[in-house]
Amino acid sequence: MRPITERDIRTSFVNCSKGETKRLNVPKDLADHPWEDLDFLGWRDPGAPERAYLVADRDGPLVGIALRVTSGASRGFTSRSMCSLCLTTHTNGGVALMTARRTGEAGRQGNSVGHYLCTDLACSLYTRGKKEAAGGETVDESLSLGEKVARTRANLYSFLDKVVGQG
Repeated sequence: MRPITERDIRTSFVNCSKGETKRLNVPKDLADHPWEDLDFLGWRDPGAPERAYLVADRDGPLVGIALRVTSGASRGFTSRSMCSLCLTTHTNGGVALMTARRTGEAGRQGNSVGHYLCTDLACSLYTRGKKEAAGGETVDESLSLGEKVARTRANLYSFLDKVVGQG
């Protein structure tokens, strides 16, 4: 992903109002992100933990989506969940259901799309082996790094297509 600015981020959102984009908390450390290792920029809002944001560069204009995070109830035992983008397995809350309001008429009617995502939205780093899931199992795959990256991007683009009504 190419480095992006706060202005780039604020103008990229497709599923929220201009007022909402003005009020959202953009990461302060944009210059410190490992852009060459990212397929998208994802972050949780520190002031509102139920909010998360994802901005992707898809060979054209940036596409930003606002997400709502659903917390699962603690079951009192170790549970494992898998992220639907990067297929990383996490234990105990490392994956959460995140929903995005759809764009257009579907969104105005209250329709949304949900996926189970890494709670820290560091999918790109997990895919590349730059970060390891705490308590997660490492699955031994025969795919090359390039194939894993392509799979993560395909899953990301499929999710984005569903939000904007193309999938």
